[in-house]
Amino acid sequence: MEKTEYYIHSTNGKNRLHVIEWKPEGQPRAIVQISHGMSEYVGRYDRFASFLADNGFVVTGNDHLGHGQSVKDDGELGYFPAVQGSETVVNDLYKVTRTVRAKYPGLPFIMFGHSMGSFLARRYIMTHGQGTSGAVLMGTGLQPDAALKAGRSIAGMIGRFRGDRHISPLLQVMAFGSYAARIHPKRTDFDWLSRNKENVDRYISDKYCGFPFTVNGFLTLFDVLSFIQKEENIRRIPKDLPVMMVSGGDDPVGHYGKDVKEIAGQLRQAGLRRVEMRIYPDDRHELLNEDDYARVQQDILTFIESCLI
Repeated sequence: MEKTEYYIHSTNGKNRLHVIEWKPEGQPRAIVQISHGMSEYVGRYDRFASFLADNGFVVTGNDHLGHGQSVKDDGELGYFPAVQGSETVVNDLYKVTRTVRAKYPGLPFIMFGHSMGSFLARRYIMTHGQGTSGAVLMGTGLQPDAALKAGRSIAGMIGRFRGDRHISPLLQVMAFGSYAARIHPKRTDFDWLSRNKENVDRYISDKYCGFPFTVNGFLTLFDVLSFIQKEENIRRIPKDLPVMMVSGGDDPVGHYGKDVKEIAGQLRQAGLRRVEMRIYPDDRHELLNEDDYARVQQDILTFIESCLI
């Protein structure tokens, strides 16, 4: 397996996107692209990407704008383009897709997204789904329309008075304040990520993880959620695109499995012919960093391989 890192220009015309590629030995079977989650970066998926590469897949992914090494300086962490933020981040994903597919023409293509990255991946398959052989959505979820409307209103008001780069404790509490509510005893504010204490501690100690979003960042998040929850956009997903959703039974982002089942129903109602779902009891949000990560990896691999038949 060969791992390389490089940069390409973002579609915002300002930033450079940090991209990692994991290349297998021999002829690749397919391409898997990773869309990482909120307040983290694609390098955290090294174990998963290496596993897929060892099984013959080219794996690629970029740090989203406002994340990791795609920022010009740490002051950009949690900040997206001021105009059409979620559209730009998805367009960046598609630019990475075009870049890797040009290097490996003719290979099947799989999109993988975790958490916020799964929201972006859902928007991706609504706008760029043609020619995609499969999609894996991990740790995904929903938000009620009323909650999104309230969030946009509050964030917009704060932004008008404090600026779109302001970091609002109120928005942080609204977004994450209840995530650890079911965990007793609670060791840290990030225990909802994983039962694995070492993983949680690594996350907390990493300056590129867990940073707060700006007002602009939350508005972008609300925008992508609003887009992907509209019925007319759900119906834009190709009907022959296989979709697999995986989530922890104790994952608050998916409301403990409830959202995953609801999204599966929405996709089936929209006409998708193959929608699979795996909920892992007792696991929390970061399935790839839980103690049973090997089982999760194998289940995802099995699904991806089935998309190539």
